[in-house]
Amino acid sequence: MVKAVILAAGKGTRMKSDKPKVVHQAMGRPMVYYSIEAARQAGADRVCVIVGYKAEEVKNAISESVTDVSVEYAVQSEQLGTGHAVKCAADFVGEDGDVIILCGDTPLVTGDTLKKALDYHQKNDNGVTVISAMLDDPFGYGRIIRDGDTLEKIVEEKDADDKEKAVKEVNSGMYIFDCKDLQKALGLISNDNAQGEYYLPDTIEIIKKMGRKAAAIPMDDADQIRGVNTLEQLAAAEAIMKSR
Repeated sequence: MVKAVILAAGKGTRMKSDKPKVVHQAMGRPMVYYSIEAARQAGADRVCVIVGYKAEEVKNAISESVTDVSVEYAVQSEQLGTGHAVKCAADFVGEDGDVIILCGDTPLVTGDTLKKALDYHQKNDNGVTVISAMLDDPFGYGRIIRDGDTLEKIVEEKDADDKEKAVKEVNSGMYIFDCKDLQKALGLISNDNAQGEYYLPDTIEIIKKMGRKAAAIPMDDADQIRGVNTLEQLAAAEAIMKSR
């Protein structure tokens, strides 16, 4: 069983709009539609969207645009980090199969990329597989630190030393987890950090300590990592969609 969880609870203040970020349209559909569709194409049987800010507006936009898969919802009433968001969907995630975790503001990711990562994840019996990208200018992204084929850790820009900052492979914010491993790890993550938030990447170290494998697989086309935070970025994403 393959499930997908889409993080879509934030407001997106940099969009300079009262609308929830993920309902802004690209090519006539809300941004979040494309994450749902990519997950479905990759083989997700069930999809859960985590809503928060103006939840009903997000649900309405999804119900009007998504017809091929029934979407379930979980509510994140306070935004306390990506780990907290996924915790809000703990009942949906369950303990069977694998779960793809995506953001609702990355409309360029394709089903092919997710399927390739999912196949790799399942073939290698990984506890977690991070989808990564190679960027000429990785500034601002969490860096993928490897030990051979194994994912050692993800280091955020603000915590990286000079050697780590030189790494071009970055975290896309998209993951595939074994559901049982994820549930265990979510119960152990802490918010003991500068932001006081629960970070999903913190589960990676926990899963490795459980004796399970962690890996990262780079996507072929780094454009797919592009998150949309501003109207300019939305226009750029739409231009890439049109060129496809």
